[in-house]
Amino acid sequence: MAMSFEAYMRDMIQPMRDDLTRLGIQELLTPEDVTEQFEAAKGTSLIVVNSVCGCAAGQCRPGVAKALEHDITPDNLFTVFAGQEKDATAKAREYFAPYPPSSPSIALMKDGELVHMIERHQIENRSAEQIAADLTSAFDRFCR
Repeated sequence: MAMSFEAYMRDMIQPMRDDLTRLGIQELLTPEDVTEQFEAAKGTSLIVVNSVCGCAAGQCRPGVAKALEHDITPDNLFTVFAGQEKDATAKAREYFAPYPPSSPSIALMKDGELVHMIERHQIENRSAEQIAADLTSAFDRFCR
């Protein structure tokens, strides 16, 4: 029996998910997950809007991984997957106003307020090391 397209896509995308979940980043799969976790989160929260694009693979996810090796990191780590869990991603983006939807992107929130945002255009033309440096600078500023 042939594999369904949905199962094929899940199999292809799973390693992209694993790049973040193996770091201890919690996937939020529904709008309810987003609301529940964001509302309950104390301190600082890093939210990665994951994507299948090349800049997510080459710069965003490696940059996040490198940044999380820093001495100071956020209290909470979350991810939503653009193009996969569309409703959860849309709900997360409501918290990122006034920034337009962007994937991949990385948000840092403190006590429910957006304090730092890295949009796609700030990811696609920078190295993973530059993204990590941007994040660790934000961690030093907001995660103390």
